[in-house]
Amino acid sequence: MTLVERFLTYTGFDTQSSETTGITPSTSGQMVFAQHLKKELEQLGLEEITLDEHAYLFATLPANTDKPVPTIGFIAHLDTSPDMSGQGVSPRIITGYDGADIVLCREENIVLSPAQFPELLLHKGEDLIVTNGKTLLGADDKAGIAEIISAVAYLKEHPEIKHGKIRIGFNPDEEIGEGAHRFDVKTFGCDWAYTMDGGEAGELEYENFNAAAATLIFKGRNVHPGYAKNKMINSLRVANRFCSLLPDHETPEHTDGYEGFYHLTSFSGDVEETRVTYIIRDHDRDRFERRKQELQRLTDLINAEYESADTVTLELRDQYYNMRAQIEPVMHIVDIAVEAMKQAGVTPVVQPIRGGTDGAQLSFKGLPCPNIFAGGLNFHGRYEFVPVQSMQKAMNVIVKIVEIVEKEA
Repeated sequence: MTLVERFLTYTGFDTQSSETTGITPSTSGQMVFAQHLKKELEQLGLEEITLDEHAYLFATLPANTDKPVPTIGFIAHLDTSPDMSGQGVSPRIITGYDGADIVLCREENIVLSPAQFPELLLHKGEDLIVTNGKTLLGADDKAGIAEIISAVAYLKEHPEIKHGKIRIGFNPDEEIGEGAHRFDVKTFGCDWAYTMDGGEAGELEYENFNAAAATLIFKGRNVHPGYAKNKMINSLRVANRFCSLLPDHETPEHTDGYEGFYHLTSFSGDVEETRVTYIIRDHDRDRFERRKQELQRLTDLINAEYESADTVTLELRDQYYNMRAQIEPVMHIVDIAVEAMKQAGVTPVVQPIRGGTDGAQLSFKGLPCPNIFAGGLNFHGRYEFVPVQSMQKAMNVIVKIVEIVEKEA
């Protein structure tokens, strides 16, 4: 089975995760997919294959050298984003993309256009896998899974390429921030690993956001509007005032690079009660802490204005931290990835992640884990696509990494 055939097969599994079920995996489709992959790994002849009740799938490609070589791992996640349906994905390949608009769904006039997505033009002449405009594609992160398995299959077919012990790991629920929660680092047994979960070819990341989630509950007092003067408290208006006190331009649509933000993710309610949720992101830990403090300050301010301690209640929950602090002491693992990209004919683009990966949490659990491109673009929506050539490059980078590690051992 080729790399592309694997990927197209994997998109047929509905593995959309859910934040509401409270179980791991959060959806049954992830376990179905993991069981399929387990059979595939068995057919490839891998060893130490384990699949636990939470859909964490580990396997080993044994070393084929007598040298003492570090054990390294490659990791990708089973789930796709809750942001859009992953059921009934119908991918197609645009061969030799010519730079024009791509009609994804003619009936609904859904068009993938370089006018809105200029990154398309970086891939003129390449073969693009796109959606039918009604679902996401699932390259995040089924492309990563396909690349890892294809690289392992290639290494088995080419025993002249010497390598140490290689571990692969596929986990559930990355998209809801829980992929690393039950990941058994000790059982995985690696000196370090790489997540194959980045975007554009060449991306290499060892810095990510510090992240927190905030839930605010605004309590109101409902009175007949004709007789409400000095009596009614409209929780919707109180919530709106709170939101207006945050900086206008510290939002995702106004920031890039190392700039952090407050992101309003939901706002719902009525006069009596309104619930608002935010996510908070910043690469700098001190600024991150100040952002959380600002939410608390505004909570206290509103409560003081209404002379009530529970007009607003704030719940803050840290989600993950910047892995840079864990990677810098072992920067040689980043250097290896850079060299592997160069040898694979890929220009390395070392940049911060404006998001998070399982690698961030795994790094804090003792498994240093930078993130490497998987090739997909426009994740989490109907305009997602992946160039076949980028997937091939990612697979080649994996092969080059294990070669370099063995040679340098």
